[in-house]
Amino acid sequence: MAGLTTSEQIRGVWATVMLDVGADGAPCLASIDAQVEALAAAGVDGIYCNGTTTEFHCQSEDQFVSVASATAVSARRVGLPFQIGASHPMPQGTLLRLATARALAPLAIQVTLPDWTPMRGEEVLRFLKGCASAAEDVALVLYNPPHAKTVLSPDTLAMLTQEVPQLAGLKCAGGDENWYHAMAPVLKRISVFIPGHFYASGTQRGAHGSYSNMACLNPAAAVAWARQCSNDPEGAMDLEKRIAAFMSEAIRPLLARGYFGNAVDKAMAVAGGWTRIGAGMMWPFDGVPTADIVRIRSAATRLLPEFV
Repeated sequence: MAGLTTSEQIRGVWATVMLDVGADGAPCLASIDAQVEALAAAGVDGIYCNGTTTEFHCQSEDQFVSVASATAVSARRVGLPFQIGASHPMPQGTLLRLATARALAPLAIQVTLPDWTPMRGEEVLRFLKGCASAAEDVALVLYNPPHAKTVLSPDTLAMLTQEVPQLAGLKCAGGDENWYHAMAPVLKRISVFIPGHFYASGTQRGAHGSYSNMACLNPAAAVAWARQCSNDPEGAMDLEKRIAAFMSEAIRPLLARGYFGNAVDKAMAVAGGWTRIGAGMMWPFDGVPTADIVRIRSAATRLLPEFV
């Protein structure tokens, strides 16, 4: 495994590919190339596909192969590091997607835990070791969001970083000061990414970057904010406060109405206007209505002019 990705290669602002869903319910692959080109121009540190916002849980296996392949081709064309999500609600489905992702030689492969029933620590370890074996010489990033059936504790995560050498990164919700203190061993061993709207406070506490929802609104602005965290940390924290106000006004009401985060991420991209993509979601889910997208843009214009 001489060429295995190290956690130091997974840093900064990583942006997701989103699906432009056509009238026939299928994703438009040409949109992926346009998005990747725009993301490269924005200066993101890397891209990824087939997380929640790429609607991995709604894709057929043929669609998964097409989306992953299109992302890999586009990323290589513009010289961007890329990750591919091999997540699946069922463990055997994850192994099949791992084989596809491995063949595309990404920097890392993202996986989630099986999600029909909760998992014991021993089962989580067995699953991740199986994923590592299937991934062969490609590093793993564990995607463990707050809505997962099994949300792992800092102690369990620390154990996994010791027992699964291929585990190079974690995507999670972050936490308070106590959480960061408990996560100290994990933060030393692997890349830990937190939500994009917590970039300033999270990186100040030891996180290494974000698979960024704020890049959905405006990737160039998300990159500029990340740079500000190093050059002007006080100003970056002030911006995070305005981002919190924006989230409270424009995003939380949508979540309260039952729209999930991936629909909201796509709505933010439509509101931001940096790429041509519709708000429609893959079957059977609803996209955010146009009137709400107008409100997202209005709130961003008032509160976050840097992002519009």
